[in-house]
Amino acid sequence: MGEIYVIRHCLAEGQSEDASLTQEGKKQAESLVDFFKDIKIDRILSSPFLRAIQSIEPLSTKDNITIEIEERLSERLLSTRDLPDWYEKLQATFIDLDLTFDGGESSKEAMNRIVNVVEEAFARNVASTVIVSHGNIIALLLKYYDKDVDFQSWKNLSNPDVFRLSKKHSNVRIERVWNPDF
Repeated sequence: MGEIYVIRHCLAEGQSEDASLTQEGKKQAESLVDFFKDIKIDRILSSPFLRAIQSIEPLSTKDNITIEIEERLSERLLSTRDLPDWYEKLQATFIDLDLTFDGGESSKEAMNRIVNVVEEAFARNVASTVIVSHGNIIALLLKYYDKDVDFQSWKNLSNPDVFRLSKKHSNVRIERVWNPDF
């Protein structure tokens, strides 16, 4: 069936769509090249957010693989309003997957977006696909396949972070393969 590597973007200057990587984030992006040096990558899908694209550009350049921009990998929008208590509200969405806030999407809606991308990637049946996205939506992807993933799991993600997903029959196995000290 092939494997999918899901990458959380490297350290960035902020949360806006056009936030670029920090200097440290650019070094982390180069470390992803080293991390994948013995893994043949066939396809790269990325969120359209600049920090996601910049996180995978060095690997894309080295392996001469075009980055396919995938809108469904965009970070989950919690609300279009400024939420001073966003942290508590985000935590609540891990308990109630249907909970929504003004102009935002529920955890279930965001989860379905990224799961559809992953399932389509598995269906393409290529050896190795890389997907680059964002912490909240990646945590929701992991939660879809492993019900024990929770808000604390999201908090424990690093920038970057890498998970390998492999599928056998209808079961998806998740393995965190990134060592934050890499």
